[in-house]
Amino acid sequence: MVLTNKNKNKKSILIIDDDKFLLDMYSIKFQEFGFDVDVAFGAVEALEKIRGGISPDAVLLDVIMPEIDGFDFLRTIKKENLLKDSKIIILSNVSQKEDIEKGLSLGAHEYIVKAYFTPSEIVKKIDKIL
Repeated sequence: MVLTNKNKNKKSILIIDDDKFLLDMYSIKFQEFGFDVDVAFGAVEALEKIRGGISPDAVLLDVIMPEIDGFDFLRTIKKENLLKDSKIIILSNVSQKEDIEKGLSLGAHEYIVKAYFTPSEIVKKIDKIL
């Protein structure tokens, strides 16, 4: 599915994680709230989709992933000037103060620690951000 956001009333999101269960769960939750959802199994796949032209309203990004972690993903999109109009939200259980500060300094708009919120609360937080 390619996100072009033709329906301007419907918000679009790209969810990036290396956990298929979490991708499926969050995908269903966001769809229940009326989002157009695309998923990427890891940052490599996400970069392929983004370079291919998708431009979601928001990107939900995990930190710990193989090949390219969330921080390197942020560096790459900044360096390549990608996703200028998208809100990048880190959703991770990496919760050290230094990691949160690092994510925000690399361009994330928000840093949400998974363990502190239910999936429905996370969807509502993202909806408010947008």
